[in-house]
Amino acid sequence: MMGLKMTTREARPATPVTRLRLILHGAVQGVGFRPFVHRLAEELGLTGWVNNSPQGVVIEVEGSRPQLEHFRRRLETDKPPRSFILSCESAWLDAAGHVGFTIRDSEQGGGKTALVLPDIATCPDCLRELFDPANRRYRYPFTNCTHCGPRFSIIEALPYDRANTTMKRFGLCPACQAEYDNPRDRRFHAQPNACPVCGPRLELWPGTGTGSPSEPPRWLARDHDALSLAAHVIRCGQIVAVKGLGGFHLFADARKAAVVQRLRERKRREEKPFALLFPTLASVREVCEVSPVEERLLTSPEAPIVLLRRRHPAAAAICDAVAPGNPNLGVMLPANPLHHLLLAELGFPVIATSGNVSDEPICADEFAALTRLHGIADVLLVHNRPIVRPIDDSIVQVVAGREMVLRRARGYAPLPVQLRSAADARESVLAVGGHLKNTVALAVGSQVFVSQHLGDLATEPAHQAFRRAVADLPRLYETTPEVVVADLHPDYLSTQFAAEMAGAARPAVAGTAPKPAPALLQVQHHVAHVLACLAENEVALPALGVAWDGTGCGTDGAIWGGEFFHVTEREVTRVASLRPFPLPGGDAAVREPRRAALGLLHELFGDDVFHRLDLPVPEAFSRPELTALRTMLARGVNTPLCCSVGRLFDAVAALTGVRQKLGFEGQAAMELEFAAGRAATDAAYGWRISGGAAGLTLDWAELICGVLSDVAQGVSVETVAAKFHHALAEVIVTVARRIGCERVALSGGCFQNRYLTERAVSRLRAAGFRPYWHQRIPTNDGGIALGQVVAARRELLRRRMTALEHVNRSVAAAATSSESLAGRGWSEEHDRVPGQTVAQPA
Repeated sequence: MMGLKMTTREARPATPVTRLRLILHGAVQGVGFRPFVHRLAEELGLTGWVNNSPQGVVIEVEGSRPQLEHFRRRLETDKPPRSFILSCESAWLDAAGHVGFTIRDSEQGGGKTALVLPDIATCPDCLRELFDPANRRYRYPFTNCTHCGPRFSIIEALPYDRANTTMKRFGLCPACQAEYDNPRDRRFHAQPNACPVCGPRLELWPGTGTGSPSEPPRWLARDHDALSLAAHVIRCGQIVAVKGLGGFHLFADARKAAVVQRLRERKRREEKPFALLFPTLASVREVCEVSPVEERLLTSPEAPIVLLRRRHPAAAAICDAVAPGNPNLGVMLPANPLHHLLLAELGFPVIATSGNVSDEPICADEFAALTRLHGIADVLLVHNRPIVRPIDDSIVQVVAGREMVLRRARGYAPLPVQLRSAADARESVLAVGGHLKNTVALAVGSQVFVSQHLGDLATEPAHQAFRRAVADLPRLYETTPEVVVADLHPDYLSTQFAAEMAGAARPAVAGTAPKPAPALLQVQHHVAHVLACLAENEVALPALGVAWDGTGCGTDGAIWGGEFFHVTEREVTRVASLRPFPLPGGDAAVREPRRAALGLLHELFGDDVFHRLDLPVPEAFSRPELTALRTMLARGVNTPLCCSVGRLFDAVAALTGVRQKLGFEGQAAMELEFAAGRAATDAAYGWRISGGAAGLTLDWAELICGVLSDVAQGVSVETVAAKFHHALAEVIVTVARRIGCERVALSGGCFQNRYLTERAVSRLRAAGFRPYWHQRIPTNDGGIALGQVVAARRELLRRRMTALEHVNRSVAAAATSSESLAGRGWSEEHDRVPGQTVAQPA
């Protein structure tokens, strides 16, 4: 009996089996997530299945409750390195009796919210295979796995399956198919998986040929011979157009001044720096200083161009014509197998600049390249894997110890920004950005998908690329924008396109009514800048936003660019701005800093500026030019007023003799920044700030008089530049104190200036403020589209709340009237509408 009692006491009921369903949203496709789930479930002895859906990854798993809780925790802690989980929907269900754990075929239906990953640099495993003579992928330039390779550049639709990519044209050989089907292989469902037997191939084409998909030009060499011959051509001082992941690069020997000059002439790029591609990190260190953060960026899966400070005199290995007068070099390491192989063959750094004529978008099609790159490239190294969307290289610099993306493209786009305050986001919103450094953005729920860098919309090819991108994001996510957002500037092509969209009803499916056109909203340029910075940094409001750039259309029609905004949950109020000054010649003044300086001096001294011999700028003009400009300023003809810090930079650059005319946008401000970096002073010029509750005016008169005095006394350009930068940082602190707002966000093209941003951040922190600046969304106009989305969301919410308040007031008034009528024998039942409810605020 005792034995029976003990046995009874030790017996335990069987642990109940339950089922857990998980829907994971985030970067969970194309990163080896499903095989990871498969391995984890088998390790823990769980049953069920996993698959891809247009929304993300769906998992059903069965086991005991403690096992399933452990499984869910390890999904987060052990997930693949390139994945991240934005949200996880879970449901506990009765067990379904699953046997084993399987990876099911992808689902196709439902709304599409899964994240499309950027193109990812070659992983260490693939790199080892690439240079291993015993490996079947030895020297194969399209080697990849689930941890690396093309993604955004080849995907045509969601979910991310091979049939929805440009790789569908390449049937897998038996060896690749076996890898693709094996959940324990790192190439399991690697959609671009390929090898020399079944994958894309290289060809070297003459740069003077013609051809089409039906009649391609006669190739000079194929496969590795093509790569070896291309390397030989580069060594001989010629220019090679190389088709990479997202489009063409122009490769040329960075050590030979004559070659660099020839490339500048052909590409029509007189002075703007070229990017460099180095074979190894060690070769970068021979030429540039590399901090730990910069090393991490260079070797990261994003593999961007990183702005690094040159070593002297070691940097003499790179000829000065690569980046004239610039202490920095734009440097990157190979980001794909083709570049790894080519640079290993060469063994020296090369220019790797976008394959285009200046101001045009990057070329991505080999047949288009025969025309667009004719006369620029001597030969073309091409492949037959189609590129769905052209993508430039991203550009990054380190500011105050962390990365700041200046051009967001390969490696970063189209990962979304998650909006904190979008719980009530109902409408899908399409933002079309600005005119320069254009990007577009699509908001679906709380996620904002920001496109790759598209460039300046100044040419017809650029405008066509913009239109394709505007159509691409909604098509990829199968959503119809209900609101389109644009800049206030009426002459921006993006604004005009948005107006076209809002004015045209969309065609309907047969048998249905046409869909209404999207509503059009317009957002002031600098408000968008500030909101983008606040959104990216998830800043709690209220906050003070500083928006400094070259030009942007203000709500009063003037040119803004030196703005401070107080941002609350309900309002954005302009609280301070630069004192306006005239820009003689309008757009011409943007290209000629001397004109901005003349307008500034005319505002300060009036017509005397044309008679005083002690002022430096009139010397920069010929007598006929001065006569025309004097008339222009006197009559106010083609002389708009501006309050732009970007134009203030130009004016000081001209007054100090740094730069009178620009070779490229921002050149004067860059050279002033470089000069400031060589100075050894902590002094600053002064400001006079006037105004009150209606807004502060930042008067630059004292600052400019200080500059003129120092120039007259022969003070070095470096010292003047540093004192100017310090003055700008001090005025930010002063306004922050006047407004009394702890959080300060810095946005706009002027904050690409590392010296200015780091000085402002340091001074704000020292004064007890909390500064924020951009990280992965550009501070320049590449961030405008995100800010436009945030502004639209705020406006739509405001309208809903206003409508709700109106309804509530009407209901309250009706209730009062009903009470009055009831007193005279009426009942509110007489006026009640069946099913009517009163909305309540969330």
